[in-house]
Amino acid sequence: MSFEFNLPGIQKIGSGKVREIFDAGDHAVIVSTDRISAFDCILPEPIPGKGIVLNQLSAYWFQKFSNTANHFVSTAVEEFPKEFQSYSGELAGRSMLVRKARPLPVECVVRGYLAGSAWKEYKASGQVNGQALPAGLRLASRLPEVLFTPSTKAHTGHDEPISWSQFAELVGPRLAPQIRDISLSLFTEGSDFAYGRGIIVADTKFEFGTIGDQLVLIDECLTPDSSRFWPVAGYEEGTNPPSFDKQFVRDYLESVDWNKQPPAPHLPAEVVEKTAQKYQDALVRLTGYRLASR
Repeated sequence: MSFEFNLPGIQKIGSGKVREIFDAGDHAVIVSTDRISAFDCILPEPIPGKGIVLNQLSAYWFQKFSNTANHFVSTAVEEFPKEFQSYSGELAGRSMLVRKARPLPVECVVRGYLAGSAWKEYKASGQVNGQALPAGLRLASRLPEVLFTPSTKAHTGHDEPISWSQFAELVGPRLAPQIRDISLSLFTEGSDFAYGRGIIVADTKFEFGTIGDQLVLIDECLTPDSSRFWPVAGYEEGTNPPSFDKQFVRDYLESVDWNKQPPAPHLPAEVVEKTAQKYQDALVRLTGYRLASR
């Protein structure tokens, strides 16, 4: 897919690095494109089938976590409002009808293992998000307990870690503990399920919004874009595990001479192909689904 994704005659109400959001009255239609971003830059090459993987995985988890209120309605285009019907070819597999919610301005990051920015912070300070950890942990170590490490949700630039008090100030003292507890519970349930299917969920992020007074899970859920997925087979502390997510792309970009400022460099064909396969492997392992089309 190209960088632009439009449905002529239908109002677009939001556009992100990967998703496009279209107005559907009291509802919205979220379209997951094949775009991929790294270091807050959209890369020149799309990853074939990636949007379908993200959409199907999110729908799978939203339905699996049905005891947690969420915005999911349907992925069946025939159940969308009639003005979307003529775009069924463009929407099939990669779109989701959702209830409109007011997003909360935070990322709810949950960590079960030491990796990425958390590993860098631990090496420098012995802490993660201001929470002290035991000495002697290594890269990819399982954490003594699952950590809730919220961050800002930046529309431009990088998300920044925030303290519990900052988090509570942003979402309100009533919602803060509720959001934390739901995030930890979903992570535990999801990571236990994934482990039984050969995937370690090292960390992930959830997003929440409100519909009236109701707190709801929104956006995406436990996808290779929002999570760090490692294979159970061959996992070893002290090494950077292979992944089923876009870490493979980040690792490639770290190996080339790029200052992480736009424009992003082109991805070689073999990196695009291998990344697409990693995303599809995650979908098959977790759900048993295979892509019907690319």
